Amino acid sequence: MYLGIEIGGTKLQLGVGHGDGAEFVAFERRDIDRSRGAQGILGQIRETGRELIAAYDIERVGFGFGGPVFGDRGIVQTSHQVNGWDGFPLAEWCRTELQRPACLGNDCDSACLAEACFGAGRGLRTVFYVTVGTGIGGGLVIDRKIHGTDRPAAAEIGHLRPGLDCRDPHATVESRAAGPGIEQAARRWVAEHADERDAEDLLNRSQREIDQLSSRLVATAAMAGNAAAREVYGNAVEVLGWAIAQVGTLIAPDVVVVGGGVSLAGEELFFEPLRAAVNRYLFPPLRGAFDVVPAGLGESVVVHGALALAATAR
Repeated sequence: MYLGIEIGGTKLQLGVGHGDGAEFVAFERRDIDRSRGAQGILGQIRETGRELIAAYDIERVGFGFGGPVFGDRGIVQTSHQVNGWDGFPLAEWCRTELQRPACLGNDCDSACLAEACFGAGRGLRTVFYVTVGTGIGGGLVIDRKIHGTDRPAAAEIGHLRPGLDCRDPHATVESRAAGPGIEQAARRWVAEHADERDAEDLLNRSQREIDQLSSRLVATAAMAGNAAAREVYGNAVEVLGWAIAQVGTLIAPDVVVVGGGVSLAGEELFFEPLRAAVNRYLFPPLRGAFDVVPAGLGESVVVHGALALAATAR
């Protein structure tokens, strides 16, 4: 029996299981208070983790961390959302505080492993995973093994720069296609077209507070026929499709699995135009050689991956 832990920027999830994709034996979710930093999260893990270890025969702990890690050394590089994680030896902390050995992976890598083993990429050799939410991350699994665990970073599709004019390291696919990028583009459009009907509709959906205009509200408006919202969402999907085409051209995966909150807009608004954009920018001989599909394991995918990491650790 293993304990899988997802450490995100807004949530902490802990699941007990066998690391085989089956239903969790136990599952706990906690909200994260960013103001308390890494130490606040570690306190939550210490409390809940000890309770689960006391209740179940836990052999090892697996972590899926929301940020870059040195996986083979069990060390967190940093978090872009929560302070206090820089250079933190999470595996060593686990051995001391939870009295169990631990292994560490990036959250997207862990999610990719889960999808490759138990989800939308099951039975396929090369699986690339993309999550599109408040950020954009990627993972690559080949023969059920995460690629790049000994490197400072790998498969970081969100940090591709879409064009030779993108010289600023912040001018990335993530800045244009993730949730905050969609929100900024929509707010900018509303500010520039305040007298138009579509702008009025978007303002009404955000209770007349432009700063409350979220990517979810933009998607809802687009699905209801708001042409401006459809254009904003479509531009973001186009950028993401370009990025996936670059990955596809380089590694020729068997499948690209896409998850995250932005992808939940569905087939018409997200996946159909995404596939069209991928084919537009993909090396022509590879068209039709792989599909772009929704993730299969839902919100608990990182926990499943963390369990699989723990189960396969040596």
